[in-house]
Amino acid sequence: MNKYFLSIDQSTSATKAVLFNTGARLVARANVDHGQYYPQPGWVEHDPVEIYENTFKAIRLVFEESGIVAGDVLGIAITNQRETVVVWDKHTGKPVYNAVVWQCNRGAAKCDELKQRGFESTFREKTGLVIDPYFSATGIAWILDNVSGAREKASRGDLLFGTIDSWLIWKLTEGQVHATDHSNACRTMLYNINSLSWDLELLQLLNIPEKMAPAIKYSDEIFGYTSAGGIFAKPVPIAGVLGDSHGALFGQNCFSPGMGKATYGTGSSIMMNIGNKPYKSPGGLVTSVGYALKNEVSYVFEGNIHCTGATIKWLQDDLKLIDNPGETETLAESVPDTGGVYFVPAFTGLGAPYWDNTARALICGMTRGTSRAHVVRAALEAIAYQVKDLIELMTSGTGIKLKELRVDGGPVRNKFLMQFQADMLNATINRSNIEEASALGVMLACGLALGIYKNPEEITQLRSNNDFISGNMPSDKVTALYDGWKEAVKRAKN
Repeated sequence: MNKYFLSIDQSTSATKAVLFNTGARLVARANVDHGQYYPQPGWVEHDPVEIYENTFKAIRLVFEESGIVAGDVLGIAITNQRETVVVWDKHTGKPVYNAVVWQCNRGAAKCDELKQRGFESTFREKTGLVIDPYFSATGIAWILDNVSGAREKASRGDLLFGTIDSWLIWKLTEGQVHATDHSNACRTMLYNINSLSWDLELLQLLNIPEKMAPAIKYSDEIFGYTSAGGIFAKPVPIAGVLGDSHGALFGQNCFSPGMGKATYGTGSSIMMNIGNKPYKSPGGLVTSVGYALKNEVSYVFEGNIHCTGATIKWLQDDLKLIDNPGETETLAESVPDTGGVYFVPAFTGLGAPYWDNTARALICGMTRGTSRAHVVRAALEAIAYQVKDLIELMTSGTGIKLKELRVDGGPVRNKFLMQFQADMLNATINRSNIEEASALGVMLACGLALGIYKNPEEITQLRSNNDFISGNMPSDKVTALYDGWKEAVKRAKN
């Protein structure tokens, strides 16, 4: 009888249910979109109840479409959009407010206050992060400060906070388990990467009661059990929990220092394994826990880009320049270059390495001869430029050389984008044929937790075919194009 793992991949735009066999091969997947809410400019919210209900819909759908029965599932793994945070009443199970999404800027004033009070180095040393509304802490503080009665309930111990993984685990276990893993915890701006625990000083600075916080577990632990509302006749273990970028790192088998990965999603996370010590990252980057297993904790340098795939979605949904993302490759290749056009997609500010939430998107360098193809090509090139920004910072002056960049996500199917990325980096890109790298990563961690796999070394034997792309653009042309990008970024910041 065949056995399977079920990965729940809860992303910024949708919830997926993905089935893998024990050979780490994707068998089936189902996708359910959820709403995006923008109550004010720069604010982004999700409905946590909708996300939870969509989880059930996706699970049922993947079983219906695949013909696989729930009884053949060994365990459930969870990967999630990371910094997005929920605050809920532990007695009623109801959120006190919508989820504050990682793209949301509502915490900017609180971040400015912390900086003015001189706490930048404190947060940097303890969390490895910069003070920014991108991370969960100021979203939690905003809810407590602005939702009627929330502060009082939190003080009484009636409220809990958690990233989306915590919310789903709590709901799936019917309120029995309030937990997260180290990779999600380290992105809240409340977790100490040196002690691997919640930091009391930081919680107090933001006036967030410690009793609101979830327990922190290793990714290869069993978190709890669920019947998923009766979908499973017998409760199955929940194990293998990682934030989406960390799940992709694990799925891409970046288990040694110098191995890097780039996930191209709504935004992009660029990570490079730096080993078992939390080295101080270069300015503009952050140090995070890459993954934490019971016998191994690995750290990464990381940079996060706010808008990559979201840029293509904007071209499609809002500007109506394309009917589907697949058109971008043909359009980009229909012109020899952008004609001097640069596109800086700072719709919600700029992430790493700039960390400027006041920057705004712009398209510059247009002439009367600028066409739709030029703008679309400039949008694709912008994705590659932003990745280059981060890789250059990771490798310069750190003493750690990038061995290989393993890439995943929908946009990696775009041959133009991948070749331009390799050209800009003058490096080898390894494009795997697994699109669902995050879901694969947590499935593998679940397999470790359940004893299906012995260790990460055994997991590497399951890796599927590699697809290598090398850069071949003359260095002077790379320099000229990249200089133009940096000038465009200056304009966006001003």
